[in-house]
Amino acid sequence: ARQREIDAMRQLEARAGLVEALGQLIHALQRERGASSIFLASQGQHFSDVRRVAVEVVQEAQGRLRELVAAHLAPSQGASARILSLMAWVLLDLDALPELRARIERQALSAHDAVAAYSTLIAGQVELIFHVADATLVPGVSPLLVAFLHLVQGKEAAGQERAVGSLMYASGQCVDEEQQRVIHLIDSQDRSLQVFSEFADAGLRARWEAHQLSAGTARLERLRRTMCAARPGGPLDRQQSDAWFEVSSARIDVLWDLEVALMHHLRDACEAQIRLAEQELQDSEGMLRRLRDNPPPHTHAVERFFDQGAHPDAAPALMDEKESSSLLQLLQSQSARLAGMEAQLDAARRALHERKVIERAKGVLMSRLRMSEEAAFRALQKTSMDQNRRLLDVAEATLALSDEAFAQLAAQDAGQPPG
Repeated sequence: ARQREIDAMRQLEARAGLVEALGQLIHALQRERGASSIFLASQGQHFSDVRRVAVEVVQEAQGRLRELVAAHLAPSQGASARILSLMAWVLLDLDALPELRARIERQALSAHDAVAAYSTLIAGQVELIFHVADATLVPGVSPLLVAFLHLVQGKEAAGQERAVGSLMYASGQCVDEEQQRVIHLIDSQDRSLQVFSEFADAGLRARWEAHQLSAGTARLERLRRTMCAARPGGPLDRQQSDAWFEVSSARIDVLWDLEVALMHHLRDACEAQIRLAEQELQDSEGMLRRLRDNPPPHTHAVERFFDQGAHPDAAPALMDEKESSSLLQLLQSQSARLAGMEAQLDAARRALHERKVIERAKGVLMSRLRMSEEAAFRALQKTSMDQNRRLLDVAEATLALSDEAFAQLAAQDAGQPPG
């Protein structure tokens, strides 16, 4: 059993490499998305060279990911059908990238549609990271995977904010739909990065909090307020386009540095867990061997009844006091570690479950009531505040609604009496 645990940890170590490659590809795609949005919004006048360099970085990261995906196809890696299916979708999306780039180069695509296409592609990769984390509940490692997942989610929301904001500033006009999107993305970042802070270690948390108090963040907040407070249809200063891209990119770079550091912690945690499991295996084997050589007293007591040559007053061999103490220490240390691991796993399960339920509730509202993602989340959030209930509870109640309840809500939204 202990050896199987070690094998599972080695599989997890390999999956950590896959997660790292996904993070690198997402980072590169985010930069290509931002450059492409400015390129299209400025009618090809800006960021042509930046976009070309970004494409080269994406191609390099894409090649690395494909190699790791190929390695994970081996049965020994233990990838589930769900994870393999998500890998397939990610590769299919990447196969469509050349056509997307060609349309952007010809300016045959709006900046808004380009941002949406890149965001959809990245969303599939974030979902793959989620399922790797959800399928890999290992003490000492799962909390770091939860932190990594939410850091990637927060960084992706920051990347979309950079792209949408770049589009608005480069076009020189405030569009209501894009303005609402920015507001939603700011809120999404705050939620994801809060979970990251809860599961990350104190050092990474302190680095993020220090950045939140920096001059760069203050500049970003000023430009955010300009966008969010502008009148829909009103003008925006085109000259602020470069400044917006600079400060929002600086925020993303800080998040990327945290992601790299967290990935190192994740790898170190995997190696530490493997070393610990191997040491415990050796300790257990040695302890069992010594126990066999020095069995407990009651076994000799039984032997006395069947050994005709034994003297009636013969005393059974006693386990060495030091040996007994070592066994007790081993059992106590392993029990304490198991209790701590279970607490870690419970926290990781709760965070992953909450993310899963809220995303499903948003999806139900989007499909049943034809809501946008922003409107669906605002509806859940407003109900949570109005009823003073946890967002998770509201999401679970939403998933439990009947078809008739959704029909009534749809009729109310359409201004019709419920049927």
